[in-house]
Amino acid sequence: MKRLTLVRHAKSSWTEVLLSDHDRDLAERGIRDAPRMGKRINARKLRPSLIISSTAVRAMSTARAIAEALNYPLEFLQSEKELYLASPDKILEIVCAQEDNFSDLMVVGHNPGMTDLANQLLPSLDIDNLPTCGVVAIDFETGSWAKIPEANARLFFYDYPKNPELLLIED
Repeated sequence: MKRLTLVRHAKSSWTEVLLSDHDRDLAERGIRDAPRMGKRINARKLRPSLIISSTAVRAMSTARAIAEALNYPLEFLQSEKELYLASPDKILEIVCAQEDNFSDLMVVGHNPGMTDLANQLLPSLDIDNLPTCGVVAIDFETGSWAKIPEANARLFFYDYPKNPELLLIED
């Protein structure tokens, strides 16, 4: 079995208008939400063997905050330039290229690619828009990342910071 967890970066800041889109950091809400979502992911016993993030500052900041909440070694956190504003096909290409010894992969990226890929892999999910810091974890009945596009997929969980159906895990 393989587990893929798609994470949209947390809420980004627009206060510094001269910064490039790639260099925007997290807003206060994003700084608050990312570690909280990390705790909620941790409460579900999700343990990524590899975390890959877009190189955008807001995505890397989200990935670091979640990694810290999961006690994931920050030195193993990987960045991938091609995840920046990537299409679903590009994200899937990166996922399919991973080594099979990693059983649980987390990818931190951007919309619309993350929403579109979640819907492509799980058509019954039908998400209009994966919220900032939203998480979709999917289990696949395969031992190979290269085979996940054809593998049976099952939703493990879907969560986001303002999800009213879940109890918040407090600090």
